[in-house]
Amino acid sequence: MTRRSVRRSVRVLSVASGSAALVLGLSGSALACNIKDFSAEARCDGDKGVIVVTDTDPSAAEGTVSVFLQGDGGVETKVGEQPVKGAKEGVEVTFPEDWKPSATYRVHIKAANVDRDIKPDLVTPSTACKKEESESAKPTASTSPTPSSSPSKSAPAQPASPAPSASASSSAPAGTSENAPSPAAGDSNLAETGANSNTGLIAGIAAALVAVGGGAVWFGMRRRGASRHG
Repeated sequence: MTRRSVRRSVRVLSVASGSAALVLGLSGSALACNIKDFSAEARCDGDKGVIVVTDTDPSAAEGTVSVFLQGDGGVETKVGEQPVKGAKEGVEVTFPEDWKPSATYRVHIKAANVDRDIKPDLVTPSTACKKEESESAKPTASTSPTPSSSPSKSAPAQPASPAPSASASSSAPAGTSENAPSPAAGDSNLAETGANSNTGLIAGIAAALVAVGGGAVWFGMRRRGASRHG
């Protein structure tokens, strides 16, 4: 081998090793834990508040999440600290915290090559969870007693209904007067059929027939007497 060929081979190896180092560096930086892989959010769990920290670190590096409440004058109160192991799809860590509206929290991440705070700081919503629940519960509580009280008021009004039934029962004995109209109804039927007027007419005809019959008898007896005297 000549010196020239050796130099060429050394150059090729150096370029190849440099490229490999560059690729490994890029891939390592892409998989390395980063503060941008973490996010914090204030949520409501029913009527209670919680702070949720999400870790989307694809390298699955183990770390620690610490949450601090920032008070007046720069005084901080530690809410809690929990371990975390990230994943590409995201892993959530929940801190039970009855947060107040517009409160500020500092979230610190310590994992692998990360030892920083999530920026900007977490600011809670302007409305608390309990206030939303209490306001929605008040109308339902006020409406429920009103229907229950109305039936109690209408209940005493129920005895008033038997009173008409009693009057109806008292009117039932008055139905005995229905026996009295029944003969009256018969009289009306007689009047409608003309029973009274027919009786007078029949009596007149009968009297006339009696008179005619009596006259005929008298006339016959007279003729018999005349024939005997002759």
